[in-house]
Amino acid sequence: MFFWKKKTEPVDLSWLGVDMHSHLIPGIDDGSPDMASSIALIKDLQQLGYRKLITTPHILSGLYPNTPEIIQSGLAEVKQELAAQKINIDIHAAAEYFIDEQFQEQLSEKIPLLTLKDNLVLVEFSMITAPLDLQDVLFEMQLQHYQPIIAHPERYVYLRSRLEFFEELKHAGAHLQLNLLSLTGHYGVHVRELAEYLLKNGLYDYAGTDLHGPRHIEKLKTLSSSPLYSILKDANLKNTSL
Repeated sequence: MFFWKKKTEPVDLSWLGVDMHSHLIPGIDDGSPDMASSIALIKDLQQLGYRKLITTPHILSGLYPNTPEIIQSGLAEVKQELAAQKINIDIHAAAEYFIDEQFQEQLSEKIPLLTLKDNLVLVEFSMITAPLDLQDVLFEMQLQHYQPIIAHPERYVYLRSRLEFFEELKHAGAHLQLNLLSLTGHYGVHVRELAEYLLKNGLYDYAGTDLHGPRHIEKLKTLSSSPLYSILKDANLKNTSL
């Protein structure tokens, strides 16, 4: 007797259009290690349907001390290689800022931040506990005319017992960005459940791949088999505005 495994439909993310969270600049954070890997990942994203990429290297003091100059220089090298290989895709760079003392110093000194577009700034914070002054930081960002976008809020699983915190973040003016990988169970069941809660309650504004390497591509290819995929497509995300 033969048992046929149901074939997963190929995922087509062209309806999202823009990926606004990835780590594609080689050798500057925990993402792509080299140029060949970067080009392969970019081609993979293109095959998934993306027409524009905004890659977001980590800026984290002591671990990934990237600067706008380092990031833009790396982007220029990636663009040069894409042109050499005749790969036509719109690619830009911003950053994923870790909210820490250095980030707050940048704000206090009014050092310009890298933006996804216009005034949009991608930020993250500790996976262990939220900063006590998080809302103050968000307020200060908005005073300086930045729109904070909090990366992968579903991965802060310590907030599962404080679901009202996500509403508070929205009321404080923050936008929320879903990691698409969270819907596949890549980060575990608790993250997937929290993503489901946020998605079903309409709290997400954007979605990103948070792509670091080829194993993430393989997971993204299974996204259409997630029972949450149809809800995702109806979530009124703002990616196409980027």
